[in-house]
Amino acid sequence: MLVIVGYVVALGCIFGAYIMHGGNIAVIIHALPTELVAIIGGALGAFVVNNQPKVLKATLGALPNLLRGSKHSKARYMELMALLYDILQKARKEGLMAIEDDVETPQDSALFQKYPAIGGDHHVMVFITDYLRMMVSGNLNAHEIESLMDSEIETHHHEANGPAAALARLAGALPAFGIIAAVLGVVNTMGSVGQAPAILGAMIGSALVGTFLGILLAYAVVEPLAGLLEQKNDENGKELQCIKTTLLASMQGYAPQVAVEFGRKVLYSGDRPTFAELESHVKGKK
Repeated sequence: MLVIVGYVVALGCIFGAYIMHGGNIAVIIHALPTELVAIIGGALGAFVVNNQPKVLKATLGALPNLLRGSKHSKARYMELMALLYDILQKARKEGLMAIEDDVETPQDSALFQKYPAIGGDHHVMVFITDYLRMMVSGNLNAHEIESLMDSEIETHHHEANGPAAALARLAGALPAFGIIAAVLGVVNTMGSVGQAPAILGAMIGSALVGTFLGILLAYAVVEPLAGLLEQKNDENGKELQCIKTTLLASMQGYAPQVAVEFGRKVLYSGDRPTFAELESHVKGKK
């Protein structure tokens, strides 16, 4: 919703200021179809050439999610840490082998079913169960698992930022395509030098609309999407870091209530529950 509000404010103020200065909006509307074909068509063609199919697919899949609010909130993080607390508490009381069935079939586990918000996130569930499985096996120490976690989080972050980087490159290219459209308009105008001044003025005005649209689409439409996507990716990475910190603290011998406190500390301040809020939530889920 905020994305749509932002676009309405940005475009409304830009075109509103133009009209307030006495600008004729009909000139821009008249030039829009041909200029948009040149700018958007050229930019999309270059976008396809510049990116691998997997990046194109990921970008198309990411765009609808940008219109939704962030799934990461204080409530979600409390659910996550309560889940980790329950798992670690069970492992501490009954031994690591007691959670083997929960890890192997989380969809049938009563522990995971208590937290549907986390259980419904495939990527987070795979991350948690993979490393719990390694902990159960007992073949790796905390330092080895930490190194592996860091590598996986880095790979995930790099892969997730592919669409954001692609959109940023597209935004950087759009002003150039606007200039191309403007140059074509000037060439067309120069071929009609014998026309009346009013006609030539309208043709030059239409040509300049190309430059305007290229810059507008770059900095008011596409680049904000790239920035928003990058922020969402950072939030996804922060969730994985929270899981990593909690599990490593447990492997180093800390009690579950202390381990989740380690995880709580790595969260962004705006989403981080207080110690009392997390303790109350965990106790309420027991």
